[in-house]
Amino acid sequence: MEQNVLEVLKKINAVSKKIKTPAYVVGGFVRDCVMGKSTNKDIDIVVEGSGLGFGQAFDVALKQTGSLVEFPDFDTARYVLPSSEELPGLVVEFAGARSEQYHPTTRKPVVEKANLQADLSRRDFTVNAMAIPVAAFAGRAQLTPEKLIKKIIDPFNGQQDLTDRLLCTPLEPDVTFSDDPLRMLRAVRFAAQLHFAIDPGVLKAIHHNRERIKIISGERVQEELLRLLGTDEPSIGFILLFQSGLLDLILPEISALDGVEDMYGHQHKNNLIHTFKVVDNIAGRSENIWLRFAGLLHDIGKPATKRFVSKIGWTFHAHEHVGRKMVFALAKRLRLSRDHTDYLAKLVRWHMQPIALMDEGVTDSAVRRLIVSLGEEINDLLILGRSDITTGNPAKKERRLKNYEGLESRVAEVIEKDKLRAFQSPLRGEEIMALAGLKPGPTVGKIKEAIEEAILDGIIPNEYEPAKEYFARIKDQYLAEAAEWERLTFSIDKTP
Repeated sequence: MEQNVLEVLKKINAVSKKIKTPAYVVGGFVRDCVMGKSTNKDIDIVVEGSGLGFGQAFDVALKQTGSLVEFPDFDTARYVLPSSEELPGLVVEFAGARSEQYHPTTRKPVVEKANLQADLSRRDFTVNAMAIPVAAFAGRAQLTPEKLIKKIIDPFNGQQDLTDRLLCTPLEPDVTFSDDPLRMLRAVRFAAQLHFAIDPGVLKAIHHNRERIKIISGERVQEELLRLLGTDEPSIGFILLFQSGLLDLILPEISALDGVEDMYGHQHKNNLIHTFKVVDNIAGRSENIWLRFAGLLHDIGKPATKRFVSKIGWTFHAHEHVGRKMVFALAKRLRLSRDHTDYLAKLVRWHMQPIALMDEGVTDSAVRRLIVSLGEEINDLLILGRSDITTGNPAKKERRLKNYEGLESRVAEVIEKDKLRAFQSPLRGEEIMALAGLKPGPTVGKIKEAIEEAILDGIIPNEYEPAKEYFARIKDQYLAEAAEWERLTFSIDKTP
C-alpha cells in the first residue's frame, strides 16, 4: 500500500514542476514518517500558491480518474482517489500556504496568503509542524524514513519533540489555544494516541484557556471524544481532561463522579477512577467506540442517587434509571444521533441487570427477559458487565468473571433453544383481530402482550401452534373485559 502512496506523491511532484508551484507534504504524514510508522493515511499538501488551482491541475493530470471537491472560499481542494484493494479511499487535501487571524468569539479565521514557515507556525503542535518537499519523493523506489528525514523542513524542532515524546506548540501555547480552542482537546487526544507527555507550559495554558472550549460546537467536541475513545488506553486522555478542567466543561456528568466520602468508617470507591478503568477494560475487549462511550456513562446516575443507609453503607439505588435519563440531555448537548443516543441509554439502563440475575439465581425466565430487553445489544451488555469488574481483590475478580461465563453460556443456550434473537409473539396482531373478531385497539395489544409474557415465563414455547392454543384459552377473558369497558363507557356518556 505504501508503494501506491509513493506513486501518488510522485504524480503530485510532477504537477508541481509543470505549473512551477512549490508543494510540500505536511502534518500527520510527516510525523508518522519520522516515527517510522506506517504512512498509509490521507495526505495534506501545502502549496506556495493556489491550493484550489493545484488541485484542479492534479485532477487534469490524473485524467479525472478520481473525484475533485472544490472549496473556493478557502482556496482549498480535496481529491478522492478511487478505492482499490491496494489503496482504499486515499484522500489528498491541497491548500495554499496561509496565515490566520482569529476573533475571540469564533474559530473561523481571517485568512491571508503566506509563506511555508508562517503556515507551519499556525499548526497545533510542533510534531505536526514539519514539511517535506514533494520533490523529495521523485525517483524513490520506496518510502524510506531515514532518507526522507534529511529533507524535512522543521522550523520549530518537531523532530526533537518526537524524540522526547513531548507535545509542544509552535507559538506561545496561550496564543495557539486561544486562537483555536479545539486544539486543547486535540492535545489530550494526541497524548493518549501517541503516548506522549504534554509540556507543562502547554498543560498550564490548557487550564488557563479552558473556558474557551465553550465556543466549540457539540459536533466537534463529539468528534474529538470519539477519537479519544478509539485509542488503546482512553483513560490517559480522560485523566488529562479532568486535571486540566476541560472535563468539567464538556462532560460535567463524568467530573461529578470524583470523590470519596467516609461515614462512620464506611467508604465508597472513587467512581471516577472506576469509570476510567471500565473504559480501558472495554477497550481491551472491543473496538466498538460506542460501547466504550457507554462504559464512560454507565455510572453517571450515581452522584444523584448516593445515600448512606445505616447498617448497610453507601447505596446508589436506581442509579441506572437516573443515568438513562441523563444520557438524553448529554446526547443533545453533544449532538449525538438518535440511534447512538438510544444505544447508550439502553446499556446504561440495563448495565446492573446481569449482576442482579447472578445474585438472584439465573432462571430461564429471567434470561429470556434480559435477551428480549437488550435485543442485538445483549453481547455488548455482557462485555460492559465484565469490564465493570474493577475490584483489586483477585479472588473476588475471578469469581465474578466466572459468574459472567456462566451467564453468557445460559444466554447462548436460551437464544438457541427459544429462538429469541428477534422475539415477538408468533401470533401477529392481524391474525388476533381475525380470530377474535376485533377491530384495531388496545385489546389486541393486551392479548399479544399476554402471549409474549407466557413465552418469557416458560408457560408455552416460542412457537406458532402453542401460541395459538394459548390464545384460544385466554381470548374470552380479554373479550369480556373489553365488552365491560365499552358498556361502562357507554353508560357514562349517557349520564345526564
